[in-house]
Amino acid sequence: MPFRAYRLTEANGRITAAFVDHIASELDAGDVVVRVAFSDINYKDALAATGKGRILRRPSCIGGIDLSGTVVSSNDPRFTTGDAVLATGFDLGVSHDGGYAEYARVPGDWLVPLPPSLSLWDAMALGTAGFTAALAIIRMEQNGLRVDNGPVIVSGATGGVGSIAIAALARLGYQVVGLTHKDEEVHPYLTSLGASAVQYGGGMDFTRTRPLDRATWAGAIDNLGGDVLAWMASRMKVNGVIASVGLAKSAALTTTVMPFILRGVSILGISSSDGPSRELRQHAWQRLATDMLPPMLSAMARTITFDELPAAFEQFIAGTVRGRIVVRIDPSA
Repeated sequence: MPFRAYRLTEANGRITAAFVDHIASELDAGDVVVRVAFSDINYKDALAATGKGRILRRPSCIGGIDLSGTVVSSNDPRFTTGDAVLATGFDLGVSHDGGYAEYARVPGDWLVPLPPSLSLWDAMALGTAGFTAALAIIRMEQNGLRVDNGPVIVSGATGGVGSIAIAALARLGYQVVGLTHKDEEVHPYLTSLGASAVQYGGGMDFTRTRPLDRATWAGAIDNLGGDVLAWMASRMKVNGVIASVGLAKSAALTTTVMPFILRGVSILGISSSDGPSRELRQHAWQRLATDMLPPMLSAMARTITFDELPAAFEQFIAGTVRGRIVVRIDPSA
């Protein structure tokens, strides 16, 4: 029986995206077929769908790098019909048909059983953004970050990763500062997530960063890259840790070795696609379902219908999105 999917196609250097009718036999190979309940929108999805970034790795693919839903058939002994599952990253929506479809067929290794305390909606309100934030915090803790070390700053604070990182860190007891280039109207939103303070980057000249500045931050999660990451490094405390998770502003990094050799600062690269082991992936989702679960998750995410999906991508490119967007693929979910 045909089902609906949102397919991205590249031709002559241009991306076209449209709803199409699909049948199960046309889906990419995999061990498990999932009836998709929800997906979401990440910056990577917006880049892929609008053609603003070279994301697709083949000429045509169903979009959506995340999905949650229920197993309808499985050749993988780890999953049975009726199991609630989620998947984020890997090749989904890039070189393997992704979550913007009523059904998906994926390798069993890409699936994570839905933690009992999360709903299928919760899983996509978190999605790759929450998974990335959890990986960043776990890696930082493994490298010495502790609550009593001092404050943690989060750049791109109103975005998906930033919002969830602030809420998760605050729930764990950290003093969190949100760094945003948006105006002061976002202050109530960030403090509601748990930020103890908000720093506005719009009036700061990050290009004039000193090699070493006043030691302020015990930890940092950076979504922006470029001069902001260099500024963070210059202001880290001794043995401070930075999790580099994004490059929304720039992929470049111009800094000196001084923070790293004089203060012992570490930069941890966080890959949320296919880098984490299965064990780490499951551990991160268990943390997201328990001690890292944002208490205001429903307030951080809004839900749109499948039909509303195309119009939402430009909001990400324009930088006007706050928090997370969940896409209801199955109207009955």
